[in-house]
Amino acid sequence: MSTPGTLFTVSAPSGAGKTSLVNALAQEHASVCVSVSHTTRPMRPGEQDGVNYHFVTEAAFHEMATRGAFLEQARVFGNYYGTSQEWVEQQLHSGIDVILEIDWQGAEQIKRLRPDSISIFILPPSRDTLQQRLLSRGQDEKAVIADRMAQAVAEISHYPEADFLVVNDSFDTALDELLCIMRSQRLSTPKQVLAQKTLLTELLS
Repeated sequence: MSTPGTLFTVSAPSGAGKTSLVNALAQEHASVCVSVSHTTRPMRPGEQDGVNYHFVTEAAFHEMATRGAFLEQARVFGNYYGTSQEWVEQQLHSGIDVILEIDWQGAEQIKRLRPDSISIFILPPSRDTLQQRLLSRGQDEKAVIADRMAQAVAEISHYPEADFLVVNDSFDTALDELLCIMRSQRLSTPKQVLAQKTLLTELLS
């Protein structure tokens, strides 16, 4: 039996760069996969169903929620998001680390349900940088950007609930810090006891 994977949650205010970091992390860490959430929000240019999100109607989302299909769910900016419980459990059981890219509400739910999960919060280096990143997307109306900036302070106030904080000023540095966090969990004593069972038995015999 393989050593179970670790469940990670990565949260950040919009524009902090968590999606780019998480995608790069998954590419560099062979034993990591990123959960593809279900959402009711409209598809953005360049996105693909089943790759970026599972895009569903509100009716379909509520039907899944009613039958307990989601490990966590939340409403963010008027849209619903949810993580498939069955898929996450399958990945962890097979020894793969799973990253949930979710907001602080979802991370809070996961921590209650899975105290062994590891929560990471990504901070922008400044408010000005955060606003510039939102503007550079060129995908949202000015009113939407203003709303996201107003929400950012409230979201950032939840940073004490996370196990780790990473500041995304230099992308490469932030990515390296995320990799260090994930590798450290693989080296935790409970995981190593399972992974090095044969060695430990030999050393102590």
